[in-house]
Amino acid sequence: MSKIHTSEITLTVGLDENRVPETLNWSAQDGGINNEEAKAMLLSVWDSKNQESLKIDLWTKDMPVDEMKLFFHQTLVSLSDTFMKATQDEKMTATMKDFCDYFAEKLELAKD
Repeated sequence: MSKIHTSEITLTVGLDENRVPETLNWSAQDGGINNEEAKAMLLSVWDSKNQESLKIDLWTKDMPVDEMKLFFHQTLVSLSDTFMKATQDEKMTATMKDFCDYFAEKLELAKD
């Protein structure tokens, strides 16, 4: 029987007196990440038993709105890439990419 390897990813959230995130740090030893600072995070996990997505969305109180808009755009683009890898559904992936372009246009995120 082969030995099972495990990998750990840790998130540390520093909260103010009102329990609002002030700091976010993460570590992933297998990826060479050790206590790196972040300003926002989105985590989704699939609960197969209940057939639902569970999520944690956190951002620090000093996360600038313009950076949040970029973060969301990049996350949406990444989700469309992941959707393609997971499903091989080219038609829906193209639709998702079109929405990402629309999102960037409406938020004026397009680079010159």
